[in-house]
Amino acid sequence: MSLNTDKDLKKYYSIGEVARRFGVAESLLRYWERQFPTIKPRRAGRGVRQYTAEDIEEIGLIYNMVKVRGMKIAAAQKSLLKGRRKARRTKDLYTRLLEIRAELVSIRKELDDAPV
Repeated sequence: MSLNTDKDLKKYYSIGEVARRFGVAESLLRYWERQFPTIKPRRAGRGVRQYTAEDIEEIGLIYNMVKVRGMKIAAAQKSLLKGRRKARRTKDLYTRLLEIRAELVSIRKELDDAPV
């Protein structure tokens, strides 16, 4: 029997893992849970939060709106209510643009390092 060590296949993630993934404090995640009822981590023994992939995706949308785009909590709540699909597309687009930028920076570095 082989052990699967692929982190992407985990069913639940701890609050610490999720906080590290987004580079935020655990207290911020708890605050967002109160402000955004769509984040509903499961509670294990002694109240330990267990986040699913869906919870993490929702946190990603909120993170993008609040931390990346600088929206206020109320504006982010309204945006999620109005257009969850649009918010996901915006997040996906932003992520893809960052990837493209990284590729272009890498290409530029290669060209700068190439002998003339």
